[in-house]
Amino acid sequence: MGRIVAPFGIQGWVRVQPYTAAPGGLLDYPVWQVGGAAGRMFAVTEGRVHGNALVAHLKGIDDRDAAAALRGSDIVVARSELPPATENEYYWADLIGLAVVSQEGVEFGKVAELVETGANDVLVVQGERERLIPFVEEYVKVVDLAGGTISVAWQADW
Repeated sequence: MGRIVAPFGIQGWVRVQPYTAAPGGLLDYPVWQVGGAAGRMFAVTEGRVHGNALVAHLKGIDDRDAAAALRGSDIVVARSELPPATENEYYWADLIGLAVVSQEGVEFGKVAELVETGANDVLVVQGERERLIPFVEEYVKVVDLAGGTISVAWQADW
């Protein structure tokens, strides 16, 4: 959901690059797991949008050195805390690992990651070679989470 990029000030605040649609969206969650899935849980005592980032204070992080020690840490929240995705919307985590297949049946590989480009999100597909496929309706035709596949209108030689 985000990443701690730097300490902010001298009282233990951290600067956060959120991965949410709206910069302040991460502040909707009162507890963050810092350090990825195996990280430590921190209550968010205060926070605010700061430009296109966030600044936040985490309980128990009370000086600049403690905040600096968290630099580079990923922030996750429990899946149960997330609202359900609406129709034709997907959490990126649900797309990672899905097989990508052309409408002609050519298997391209699996989704390794997604990249936000500003114009649209892009699937990074790892197979016999890496493919970058825009995650837009023109190319992504069917996402079958239960079946573990994404059907795309994409040519093998692109």
